[in-house]
Amino acid sequence: MTATSGPGFSLMAESIGLAAMLEVPCVIVNMMRGGPSTGQPTKSSQQDVMQARWSSHGDYELVTFAPSTVQEVFDYTIKAFNVSEELRIPTILLGDAILSHMKELLVIPGPEEIKLVERKRPEVPPEAYLPYAEELSPLPEFGSGYTFHMTGLTHDERGKPDMSPKAQDALVRRLCEKVRKRAKKLAKVEHFMLDGANVVIVSYGTCARMLRSCVRKARAEGLKVGMLRLITLWPFPYWEISALDGSVRRFVVVEMNYGQMVHLVREVAKESEVIFHPVLGEREVRYEEIRPLLE
Repeated sequence: MTATSGPGFSLMAESIGLAAMLEVPCVIVNMMRGGPSTGQPTKSSQQDVMQARWSSHGDYELVTFAPSTVQEVFDYTIKAFNVSEELRIPTILLGDAILSHMKELLVIPGPEEIKLVERKRPEVPPEAYLPYAEELSPLPEFGSGYTFHMTGLTHDERGKPDMSPKAQDALVRRLCEKVRKRAKKLAKVEHFMLDGANVVIVSYGTCARMLRSCVRKARAEGLKVGMLRLITLWPFPYWEISALDGSVRRFVVVEMNYGQMVHLVREVAKESEVIFHPVLGEREVRYEEIRPLLE
């Protein structure tokens, strides 16, 4: 596990691609701050969303969680470890500066209540072990007597470099499909006051936390507003948008950036209007500024 903010994440991008290629479990925490460049070192943003998905070159898949409370930071850190160990992939916990400095109630369950996923261990002797033969191959511990070749090059099921089109096709498909085929199981969302809504706010992280009071105020005024909070950003839960598309008049995407996840909402929503509202600089989202979008 490692933790950083945007600039440190940029510097580690090459290692994320290597971890994906080697299928090494690891958890990366990125508490986002304002950018680009030096930007606002101590101020919050959500400007690293696409970087979390496309940080390294090449085709690969990973899982990214966006908590909105201190409790969720704790809970989804554990979840990130479990997913990483199960799928042998990098996972990312994507928060922001506000959340990383926040103080609030945290309930730490007893050890017996915490679900921990242990990685699969080889059940064959060392000489018969193939580290990349299965979709979710077992992974031995260092010093357990198993040795195998690890390389960032395209490789075969033994880990040996193989530059053939067949090897590249098989490797990339496996790296991507082990996440894509489990997308609906991995993805988490929260439906907040969606019953009867004809305008749906789409948001995540600290920004979504602020928008809860806005939804309540809108409902109190008789506006049919609800919120779809994205907890898992990658894989993107496009089916949640599809299920609402056409049955609601409008999606209002609110992010602490100048437009990142909104592009995916627009890509999926074919019948409902999609409006974007940016929140730039560390500040609260005020009801008065988004109310015209909710009517």
